[in-house]
Amino acid sequence: MSAEQSMEEVAVPRDGYDFVVVSNRLPVDRDVAEDGSSTWRRSPGGLVSALAPVMAQRDGAWIGWHGAPDETLEPFDHDVFHLVPVTLSELEVTRYYEGFSNATLWPLYHDVIAPPEFHRTWWYAYRRVNERFARTAAETAAQGATVWVQDYQLQLVPRMLRRLRPDVTIGFFNHIPFPPTEIFSQLPWRRAVLDGLTGADLIGFQRPGDAQNFQRCARKYLGAQFTKGTAVMSEDTADGQGTTWTVHAESYPISIDVDSIQELADDPQVQARAREIREELGNPETIFLGVDRLDYTKGIRHRIKAYGELLHDGEITVEDSVLIQVASPSRERVDSYRQLRELVEGMVGRINGQHDTISHTAIRYLHHGYPFEEMVALYLAADVMLVTALRDGMNLVAKEYVAARRDRSGALVLSEFTGAAEQLKQAILVNPHDIDGLKEAILHARDMPATEARKRMASMRRQVLTHDVVDWSQRFLDDLSSHAGGAGGPEHDAARPGDAPSGADRG
Repeated sequence: MSAEQSMEEVAVPRDGYDFVVVSNRLPVDRDVAEDGSSTWRRSPGGLVSALAPVMAQRDGAWIGWHGAPDETLEPFDHDVFHLVPVTLSELEVTRYYEGFSNATLWPLYHDVIAPPEFHRTWWYAYRRVNERFARTAAETAAQGATVWVQDYQLQLVPRMLRRLRPDVTIGFFNHIPFPPTEIFSQLPWRRAVLDGLTGADLIGFQRPGDAQNFQRCARKYLGAQFTKGTAVMSEDTADGQGTTWTVHAESYPISIDVDSIQELADDPQVQARAREIREELGNPETIFLGVDRLDYTKGIRHRIKAYGELLHDGEITVEDSVLIQVASPSRERVDSYRQLRELVEGMVGRINGQHDTISHTAIRYLHHGYPFEEMVALYLAADVMLVTALRDGMNLVAKEYVAARRDRSGALVLSEFTGAAEQLKQAILVNPHDIDGLKEAILHARDMPATEARKRMASMRRQVLTHDVVDWSQRFLDDLSSHAGGAGGPEHDAARPGDAPSGADRG
């Protein structure tokens, strides 16, 4: 029997919470003043916005790391959230987060654009941290609670939590792609990861293809027989009676907080800032915009290469056009990200050196983050949005741009390898590996007649506005609620939470 299988049930807490979210990070960021004092503020992002009202309505708690290694914090309340911090050591951040999560799983799940690394010490740390999150959830959730686990950093938590608290309903959402069997099979711990995921009652993916990839992998390595996205799972228990449950794997394309974006797009100050941006750039005929984390999956190098060739060919000039590339810092302690930054900055420097004039710059490269108000101003200022990801679970920047274009102007060039391409079918879809095709798409977007651009944008806006992040979370939680009680049968009923003492820590 494995260490995970030996995990015993824990007692139901008397003051537990009916709805528990488990994610790598808490939904707050720490602001430190010059005098050393600190305060907390709500983190930006659609997931936090979508779940805040649910947390308030359902007596919810959020479990996650607070961002500082080797620091232990007691649970605390902020805004509508009851926050339960999980402590991570500096070594665990290196091995579990920077190592296994972002140098093993991230490249593997993104079609091996960068080679994944497989280290047993990283895996051991990942497993240990996942158990800590699972145990914290088990000690936080009320009897029969709903627990929603988020993303690839915590794929072992569902099964671990089921062993600790078989009374709770468990959901899991995978925010990144799930790879096909041929790629996933490279993972030395493939069976353990699938075993962890199938502990959930409902597993959500960005696209139907991701759900299908998962089902094929589970069928091959676990023998799970999925029919219309549903499979019955079983497991022996320490008392020899066993337990069964039903797992569902379906797609739930995530979206954005449309209302907050449209509110900012209507703000006179944001609109004035958009006009100011154009003026600062010399009022070019066309502003192209790329907004990405500095990540090798985003296709930034392909975009810059295509733009540079258009300048070299004379199809675009610095007098009439400019590319703004926002590349916010990301995982800068990981070697592949440091190397990417050097490559991108080298490309930008060469292109600007060849084409800049005293008064005009070819590419405005911005390697830092911005307040969201500034991002919406950029969306309003840009005539063409360039999203050229090589692989992306969804890509919410594309949807944010569409939501901001209330006058239905603008054009979106969108990689066909993003989840967003399945919803935003009126974008100009491209294969970013095809540099000539990408160049043609950029020119098509620039030269598109206004009537065609408005028709395309209106269609995309209808999709985004009717499928926002609140709709996404509600659909997932409604389906999860309908699957509650799927764990069971006589075998499950024999195991009553609270009968067993707290399980021994594996160390």
